[in-house]
Amino acid sequence: MKRRPLEPVLEDIEQRHLRRRRATVAGYPEKGSHTRVIVDGSPLVDFSSNDYLGLAGHPALATAMAECAIHCGAGSGASHLISGHGREHAALEEELAAFTGRPRALLFSTGYMANLGVVTALAGRGESVLLDRLSHASLIDAGLLSGARFRRYPHCDAAAAARLLAESTPQTAVLATDGVFSMDGDIAPLAALSETARAHEAWLVVDDAHGIGVLGANGRGAVEAAGLNCEHVPVLVGTLGKAFGSFGAFAAGAEDLIELLIQRARSYIYTTALPQPVAAATRAALRIAREETWRRERVLALTARFRSAARQAGVPLANSHTPIQPIPLGSAQAALGAQHALREAGFWVVAIRSPTVPAGAERLRITLTAGHHENQVDCLVETLSRVLEAMRGP
Repeated sequence: MKRRPLEPVLEDIEQRHLRRRRATVAGYPEKGSHTRVIVDGSPLVDFSSNDYLGLAGHPALATAMAECAIHCGAGSGASHLISGHGREHAALEEELAAFTGRPRALLFSTGYMANLGVVTALAGRGESVLLDRLSHASLIDAGLLSGARFRRYPHCDAAAAARLLAESTPQTAVLATDGVFSMDGDIAPLAALSETARAHEAWLVVDDAHGIGVLGANGRGAVEAAGLNCEHVPVLVGTLGKAFGSFGAFAAGAEDLIELLIQRARSYIYTTALPQPVAAATRAALRIAREETWRRERVLALTARFRSAARQAGVPLANSHTPIQPIPLGSAQAALGAQHALREAGFWVVAIRSPTVPAGAERLRITLTAGHHENQVDCLVETLSRVLEAMRGP
């Protein structure tokens, strides 16, 4: 059997306008802020970051990380279950549990690993995993790797989820969804999904990577915003590299859930622990997020400002009231063209193409943060309106 040549594969990706190219962010012109970036030598206003609360460049996080590194070193040296679990990890887990209103929390190195660990620990062969069709790739991969019967229901269709769950095997079932969908910005019907999961005694897993820190009266995310708690949503997954501006992820829930994950989640057991300086920075971010509630209020106010201005300017919008604002364009070529035009005008907004979104659903993905200024938002909308008008032609 011959090795498959890669050049034709890459050429095909190129011809379909789907080839991904990395841009190098060389610096941040404004001290303490990541809103303005230098990309490949060009100063741009960044409207593609998930730094929703504007904490990634906060000096308190850098200070906490540096001071911890002096005492603890740069790396943890081993997995959590060998010798890599330190005091900063333990303290952060306790603080995350308190923040989310749950008995315990468990740190993972990435959100991808958290979803893999949670789903594969809860379901296996002869059991069922059911996902929203637009769930994050990590949940999809987790469902496939679990070996369970894997099915997907139409996006945000709780009634369809109920029908499929009723057809599932009588053994353990996992119903999993994003809280806020990363490419569409809309929110899952969590109350209805919770009712369905409880009626069928299924585990409800909510990956609230893009809701934690932003939504809810206390910033506890989409689950809190829906008026739900640990009883309604027994498994909550969140990331630390978005609203909290650092890196890593966690799962939170009951004592026995976390103990099971420690025993069975392979992506937790068989990997090096997150460096303690990262945990220290996250603890600083968590404290700021709790104390400076204006950050949450500001990013949501800027989101409303963007949507209002976009409607007035005739810019197409999706049904999202979160900081994730997709601009549907319908083709990879159009999305790339809009990205290039915005970059020429001084904005960093990335085109989202297949397979991240379905073919024909290509878009620009604009994200708002607490670090943006009103005039930046207004200027983005004005520029975007001109770019789209030029693309439509006479």
